[in-house]
Amino acid sequence: MDSLPLFVQLHAPLLGCLALALLWAALFTAVDSARQQLNAQPRGTEPAAPALPAQALVFGASLGKLLVFGLGCLLGQRYSGEHGFWLGGLMAAVLVLVLAEYLPRRMVRRNPEAFVSLGANLLKLPLTLLQPLACLLDGIAKLILRPFRPAPTAVALHPQNNDDDDQDEFEAQRHGLLDGLRSLDEITVNDILVPRNEVDGINLDDPIERIIEQLIVSRHTRLPVFHNDINQVEAILNTKLISHLLPHAELTLEAIAAACYEPYFVPESTPLQMQLLNFHKQQRRLGVVVDEYGEVLGIVTLEDILEEIVGEFEDEQSPQNPHIHPQADGRFVIEGAASLREVNRSLGWHLPCDGGPKTLNGLVTEALESIPASAVCLKIGRYRLEILETEDNCASKVLVWTVTR
Repeated sequence: MDSLPLFVQLHAPLLGCLALALLWAALFTAVDSARQQLNAQPRGTEPAAPALPAQALVFGASLGKLLVFGLGCLLGQRYSGEHGFWLGGLMAAVLVLVLAEYLPRRMVRRNPEAFVSLGANLLKLPLTLLQPLACLLDGIAKLILRPFRPAPTAVALHPQNNDDDDQDEFEAQRHGLLDGLRSLDEITVNDILVPRNEVDGINLDDPIERIIEQLIVSRHTRLPVFHNDINQVEAILNTKLISHLLPHAELTLEAIAAACYEPYFVPESTPLQMQLLNFHKQQRRLGVVVDEYGEVLGIVTLEDILEEIVGEFEDEQSPQNPHIHPQADGRFVIEGAASLREVNRSLGWHLPCDGGPKTLNGLVTEALESIPASAVCLKIGRYRLEILETEDNCASKVLVWTVTR
């Protein structure tokens, strides 16, 4: 018994390290347990908790527990040789189980939010330093387990496999959505805008009767308002606010002005991801796209960006692209005003549409380097195009098909 104080004095640094390692392991275990409890709760029942890296928490707790075991064995060996080694290891195991495992997990049950907040503040630096190594070890574990993953098996397409088919379809849609999100930084507003010649806008210089007729047949809820030329956009009209005035022709220019708000102009080179954030920040759904000289190029809407992510929202009454007309021989008659991106999306093609023409007519004109004329054929990659009709120096209808190389 007289040797115990002397032992403590001689090994005070090791005992201090053991106590710190025990506290470290207990804290990491408590924060990780609190994080798991909050994640297991239904969404919306609790306030959002700070995000903590799970791999770093597990690695930190494991590191602390291993250090406690090592220091316990070392102290036991110095105190009583080989027998002390095993005794120290056993005592360290008891300390870890009680103070660094069961006790922290029981403590966090009462208030997991407090422990998560404590971890976010107190362990921010250690978690940041441990995360790279934790991710490396996690990757090694996944690599070791890869040979033991169940191999995919072929399943016959029978009615009883509808659940599997639905799962495959869901996975395909999920991957398509992820691809759409990743492509937002590579696509600009200029790639998806509605060209100015296709914009349905209200010319205030037109007679009010003509404006009423245009609003009755329009399918849009927001329309640019301008004088004579779309380059003079003055406002954006919310047609919902005046729809009750249309049936009895009670619409006036004053009512149109009262239902308008200021236009929102968008540079053509804005990436879609940035524009999506800008729409949310400005609380807008439609922007007027302009070039570096202020010339109006067209419009872009929030729906256009969402379609680029998840695919085009198709009307139940018109499930096919109205610009594409399939033929009995497998070829397609496509209107020249059709967007190349829409054509590629609808048919699964890869017509060039990045950094060049946006419409099929623009692609034909660029390839011919002249005004297109009827009965002219050309090839672009594995695609063959035959101009069927021209109108106003534009290819209005083009017959398109693919050939195998």
